[in-house]
Amino acid sequence: MGELILILGGARSGKSAHAEQLARRRGGEVLFVATATAGDDEMARRIAAHRADRPAGWRTLEAPSGVAEVVAALNDPSGTIILDCVTLLVSNLLLAHEAAGGTAIERAIDAEIDALLDRIGSNAATWIVVSNEVGMGLVPPYPLGRAYRDLLGRANARLAARADRAYLLVAGLPLDLKRLMAE
Repeated sequence: MGELILILGGARSGKSAHAEQLARRRGGEVLFVATATAGDDEMARRIAAHRADRPAGWRTLEAPSGVAEVVAALNDPSGTIILDCVTLLVSNLLLAHEAAGGTAIERAIDAEIDALLDRIGSNAATWIVVSNEVGMGLVPPYPLGRAYRDLLGRANARLAARADRAYLLVAGLPLDLKRLMAE
């Protein structure tokens, strides 16, 4: 059964850097699964910068959805798998199923998280999963934003419940949530 390390935090809190640092410390093979898509020039530049910052020996896989299936197709690599990030994965699914309505969106996201948790539980890799904590800010002023916040919060809670370790990054500093919970 694979280990799951969940890294949560706000925008620019250091989540990705912390995930990459953990992977470097572990050593061995690293598969980086990116869920971002370049919808505009600014996002394309961000993606290019992230690619350039990764170690040359790391394998990168771009999967805006269907992460579990894409990883399984690689014969379930061992070592470390960084999934960056659930935030965009949920957004991709929300937008892909928006026309079908709330229940269809929830089913699609639940199926994605179910498949991901099954894949984590069925291989020996250490999974480092990154996601934004969006429930600590303002309530979005429009229905799609509120739906997104709720869907991502639910996905994060499911991942945190299964996680062996969970960190909340604040201003670049990791808080070990599972350790705090045990105290």
